[in-house]
Amino acid sequence: MTSSPHAVLAATFAPGETAVTSAMRFTREVMTAWATGGVLHTAEQVAGDLAQQVADEPFEVIWKHFGDTVQVELKQRRSSQAEPKAPSANVEEWGVTFAGDSRVHWARLTLPGSVDRIASEWLEESSRGPHWLGFLADASDLLAGTLDPDMVPAIIAQVVVPRLASWCAVYTSDNSGPLRLVYLWHADEARIDGLREQLTEMDVDAADTRVTSAIHLPESQVLAVPLMARGRTLGLMCLGRPDRFPDEVIQFAEDIGRRAALAMDNARLYAQQAAANRALQRSLLPPNEPEVPGLDYGVIYEPAGEANEVGGDFYDLFKAGDDSWRFAIGDVCGTGPEAAAVTGLARHTLRLLAREGYGVAAVLGRLNQAILEEGERARFLTLLHGDITPVKTGLEVRLVSAGHPEALRLKPSGKVEAVTTPQSLLGVFHEVMFEADTVRLDHGDVLLAVTDGVTERRSGGRLLDDDGGLSKLLAECAGLSARAVAERIRRGAAEFASEPSADDLAIVVLRAR
Repeated sequence: MTSSPHAVLAATFAPGETAVTSAMRFTREVMTAWATGGVLHTAEQVAGDLAQQVADEPFEVIWKHFGDTVQVELKQRRSSQAEPKAPSANVEEWGVTFAGDSRVHWARLTLPGSVDRIASEWLEESSRGPHWLGFLADASDLLAGTLDPDMVPAIIAQVVVPRLASWCAVYTSDNSGPLRLVYLWHADEARIDGLREQLTEMDVDAADTRVTSAIHLPESQVLAVPLMARGRTLGLMCLGRPDRFPDEVIQFAEDIGRRAALAMDNARLYAQQAAANRALQRSLLPPNEPEVPGLDYGVIYEPAGEANEVGGDFYDLFKAGDDSWRFAIGDVCGTGPEAAAVTGLARHTLRLLAREGYGVAAVLGRLNQAILEEGERARFLTLLHGDITPVKTGLEVRLVSAGHPEALRLKPSGKVEAVTTPQSLLGVFHEVMFEADTVRLDHGDVLLAVTDGVTERRSGGRLLDDDGGLSKLLAECAGLSARAVAERIRRGAAEFASEPSADDLAIVVLRAR
């Protein structure tokens, strides 16, 4: 198909027992929003058939509306899957395509009837009865199902066309600025460009953004429905049709407008919070990665929380003196702003005291007191902190493990051994003394430090590090670069369980050149 879709809805699904049913439920919601009830059951069956073939790995379901057809695409990173099978239901076309490292299994369905007939039949059946309630419920589910501000206008238009109008234009404003068109959808795809030109002549800023009103436009009756939430005007939903709007359609549109505005406001608030927390998360990570003589290193950091959460894991690598460098990897109990405050305190305390000449044990003692002085805001902290000094044979590392998962050393022969002595975690006891372990890394030796997002990765009742699981994984990395070791550990943790990780993950690998 060469034409571009004029509507797209997509969702990503984790592998597991519910993946297929979730993909079918999403398909049902999409078909409901697009008023394509004539193919609803077939679309569900097709989506279920295709999802069944890929449900062992994460996948994305993408539905595209081309006017007279709809197409489902199941996108997944290439894997050793069996030969793809055709859907059990009758479809116009199906196939498999490849793009980069992704594989797309798709199928296309032809839509029966015209949008005008569908709209009229739906309106005749509704009459504010159970069908109407179901429509509003489905619309609410779709609108509540996204926290992406850019997706909400698209969902709004797809919900109301063709049920309430022939076309829909959604306008939004930022900080009480002028309204701007952000999404336009017409039941007849060929008329979208012409309609867009007509709308440039329509004075939407003159419309009352507090009450539903009419706007003049040649060849269309236009209903302007305000999008207001929490006392603020967010935009305008303009509906167009060739004849006048019946009273029940106006009531439907106002109901949808209220739900849409609330969804839009929630999405904006979520996006703002997510952006602020991403900036905070970046501020808690090293601003740069220094060059250390004789050291090859690799780091990986993956926060597991949603975009509006700041993770509790962190790492650092920095220059402490003329011939020494420091590294740290830690895990603050909990997530969010409270954990971020302790993370920031730890990072800055480590850097400040290290540059003033304090040894790693003394630094942890002072950091412990600083955390306890936070009072109720304090959080427990596990930390592995080390001092790196280049020597002729490789590297000399003095390090302290304060309640942190043990550090492991890998020899080129494949031998793995723990090299840290477990000591008290930070933020618990006032009177605690720390002692540093001295570890020598000969040329080719590797030191691995991780947070419990790796060691406590769970699959059923089993943890990754049960029976020395992490050591066995590291033993397979002999001869690899530091970056390759870090990636191998990350991949091993990801593959250990089918469900996405619920914990942050940080990995630091130091390799003596």
